[in-house]
Amino acid sequence: MINTIPALSRSEILRYSRHLLIPEVGLEGQRKLKAASVLVIGTGGLGSPVALYLAAAGVGRIGLVDYDVVDESNLQRQVIHGTARIGNLKVDSARERLEDLNPGVQIDTYNEPFTSENALRIAQDYDILIDGTDNFPTRYLVNDVCVLTGKPNVYGSIYRFEGQVSVFDARSGPCYRCLFPEPPPPGMVPSCAEGGVLGVLPGTIGTLQATEALKLILGIGQPLKGRLMLYDALEMSFTFVNLKKNPNCKVCGPHPEVTHLIDYEAFCGVPGHDHDAGSAGKGWDIEPVALAEALKQNRPIHLIDVREPHELAISSIPGATLIPLGQLASRLSELDSAEEIVLFCKSGTRSARGLELLVSAGFRKVKNLRGGINAWAEEVNPDLPVY
Repeated sequence: MINTIPALSRSEILRYSRHLLIPEVGLEGQRKLKAASVLVIGTGGLGSPVALYLAAAGVGRIGLVDYDVVDESNLQRQVIHGTARIGNLKVDSARERLEDLNPGVQIDTYNEPFTSENALRIAQDYDILIDGTDNFPTRYLVNDVCVLTGKPNVYGSIYRFEGQVSVFDARSGPCYRCLFPEPPPPGMVPSCAEGGVLGVLPGTIGTLQATEALKLILGIGQPLKGRLMLYDALEMSFTFVNLKKNPNCKVCGPHPEVTHLIDYEAFCGVPGHDHDAGSAGKGWDIEPVALAEALKQNRPIHLIDVREPHELAISSIPGATLIPLGQLASRLSELDSAEEIVLFCKSGTRSARGLELLVSAGFRKVKNLRGGINAWAEEVNPDLPVY
């Protein structure tokens, strides 16, 4: 095998000398890394450390999939980007950093959402896929791509102080659908944008994902196949759950129902990408400027803030009633369906879910503040901070 993989140059031998000293890696292992290709889906909190450490380790080809731009709020955890790159495409920002870190690595960029239409095309030339996403539609998509193409899926997820890591490989163990046959109900699991995340947490989880990928390439150690690692940063604890292949799995079982990529947004009931973030849909939104004008005209509007109490210290709209989203269902009796109600949160996502709850309970004169209090700060009251 060593004769079929690329040799190392003198400068590469010096660069990777600490690897070459490890018997489990050595010269042959480093050549395997140089010959390998890994697709990193997402260049955010998880994708940042994954891509940095794969490039530093000498993985020969790294693909980066993202369609977002660098925002100041990213920099607390997305360490591949910097202040000077705010406003730049994330894939361009990440590529520049990786090429500076290791000019000998080929970096391919895909400035587009990872979707059912393009996933097989993008993934076809890579040995391993690493899931650095933060939404369920894309997680199921990544899983199904890996099952259908026979590739390992290095999975990671984060929330506040907790993280998960596993390696799903249907050829020799369970896949993601074996563990989670069905997605959670829409709105049940908040995203990091809604619930927050300790900045160092994606560094821990992403580095573990990179470690698993390197082990797979090198063929060493015991990868997390058939095991789910649970990490709690507050307790500084690692717990392992053994996983088994589900004989009735709809994608990797003996009689699969999923034999091609499907509509994952419809399957999960939530958008896989943030093109509709902050909106409750046509006819249910009110723009910040329009709301400000209505309030200026003293229209009797009941403002409901569905954020958490600690968020009031960051910003608030005078006269709003605080009813956190988790309490809204039990406090409907406090609301009058005859009133005109406007719900808002940080960005409009939680309040859109609150609107669905009110509408299902018979409320009709209800609107969602499009873009939330952050949009209000940008378009109506610039004295308020955006967070």
